[in-house]
Amino acid sequence: MAAPFPVPQIADNPDGWGPCSVPTHLKDIPFAPFNKGDKLGRVADWSQSAYGNKYGGRGFQQGGPPVFNFFANEEEESFHLVDNRPVKTNKFGGGRRFQQNNRFNNQQRRDGKDGARGGPEQDKKKGGAQQQKKQQFYGRDNNRPTQYSSSVEIGADWAVVEQINTTSLGRLNYNPGEPVDLLACGSLEYYDKSYDNLAVKKEKPLEKTKRIFRSVSTSDDPVLAQMAAGGKARVFAVDSILTHLMCMQSSKYGWDLLATRKGDQLFFDWRPSSKFTLLTVNETAPEAVPEDKDNINGMNHLALEATAINQNFSQQVLVKDGNKLDLGSANPFASPSDAGSLASVAYKYRKWKLSSAADAPEIVVRCEVDGALKGPEGAPPQTVLIKALNEYDIKSQDYRKRLENQKGAVVLSETKNNKFKVAKWVASSLLSGADQIKLGFVSRATTRDVSNHVVLAMHALKPKDCARSFHVDMDNCWGIVRAVCDLLLGLDEGAYLLVKDPNKELLRVYSVPADAFAAVSAPAPEDDADGVDMGGEVAGPPGMDVTVPLVTGLKPADSGAADADDA
Repeated sequence: MAAPFPVPQIADNPDGWGPCSVPTHLKDIPFAPFNKGDKLGRVADWSQSAYGNKYGGRGFQQGGPPVFNFFANEEEESFHLVDNRPVKTNKFGGGRRFQQNNRFNNQQRRDGKDGARGGPEQDKKKGGAQQQKKQQFYGRDNNRPTQYSSSVEIGADWAVVEQINTTSLGRLNYNPGEPVDLLACGSLEYYDKSYDNLAVKKEKPLEKTKRIFRSVSTSDDPVLAQMAAGGKARVFAVDSILTHLMCMQSSKYGWDLLATRKGDQLFFDWRPSSKFTLLTVNETAPEAVPEDKDNINGMNHLALEATAINQNFSQQVLVKDGNKLDLGSANPFASPSDAGSLASVAYKYRKWKLSSAADAPEIVVRCEVDGALKGPEGAPPQTVLIKALNEYDIKSQDYRKRLENQKGAVVLSETKNNKFKVAKWVASSLLSGADQIKLGFVSRATTRDVSNHVVLAMHALKPKDCARSFHVDMDNCWGIVRAVCDLLLGLDEGAYLLVKDPNKELLRVYSVPADAFAAVSAPAPEDDADGVDMGGEVAGPPGMDVTVPLVTGLKPADSGAADADDA
């Protein structure tokens, strides 16, 4: 027999769901959760889950209704816990001693007695506390590249013909083969071999030469003009201009060159009154040289100083006994009044082909050599290039300490800091066929004296070995020259200006009016940098520039005024 199953009583609510009435034993008792951690909102709210616990139980966040709140009596209020844990102390007595020392150090810094930090003068030199804090936390601002100004003011009527990214020139290669010697002019004095034994302890003062240096551009060279008229080649240049194009990838400063198309020929010149012939100093160094015209260690003053040093040095290390190596023809830039006053220099006019095709354009380059070197008995004399690296910051470069035992390291360091200048020297020696490069190390007599220098050491270099050591790839150099010449030979007749952007790896070619630089005059003497002796200055034949304008009047700081008569 099945067990009975009574049907439970169900309260039916016709008006909704849930109980119809409250049981008697639960009447008048407020509902509240017995666990104060529970947070209940509405009895039935299916949308509450959409908000999570952000709004749930808002009315119970204070511990529920006051019915279940707990209140402490008077005895509990008088009860306190006692912490028996030992008090931690540091080895400096709770920081009291450190704070006293810190106050003492601050007082010393204010009084200027702290040798490690320096006084107010030192803080002022470093830019003050705010600047020091900025450098500490925002050091990356110091790595921002220095912005240099352009070498020429771009005219409003100049049109950009072409824009070349110099970083893409590294893929160009061309081997022009051996050159053809067309003409050799001038005479050379012999190198004084006693300078090879020069040491720091036997330093010699740099003598100021009175000889004349003539910087003649391509269009002003009568020999190149005669060759152009005779159709010897289609492209003409001098070695200083050609090496500038060859090594432009290493250049950081701005510069410009003038390219003139006449008929089917092309001539490269430097712009009149430009500073193209000046040598740069520390152009590729990690620490940029400031472009400050009033600073003797600024870019402009250092360029004038380096150019003067190289001119004076190239004549000092020669034997002046009247014995010379005659290359055949007379100096084409000599005048009747120059008797014995021209600097020792010789010129070689050499020709290369710019393509392997039969009708390929050819280029004639005027190359320079500075001196001759007597070879072994019975061997013909050799030709040398004489250059100098100069030190201006004695404290950081310190030639006097490093040249004794670390001459090779100094050469590599200076090559890194002057990569563009040294690469031009190496390329020029290979173009001229020089057998050696005599490299001198020259320093200021004192840190702030730009007029007096001393020769500390000499170093001999082989051009081909230098090219390998300093990463000067002549095939790449000739590939760049070939590409630039092909570009310009494809343009219409007229004048074009090649402008290197000083802040970008760009070379822009502008089409300029034929008379764009006709009205430009030579810089006035008072506009030049002061205090650097540039050697002799005598007017030369018409159309020829005599070295760099003479520089006078710079007052070297802390060492007295420079004597203007020394210039």
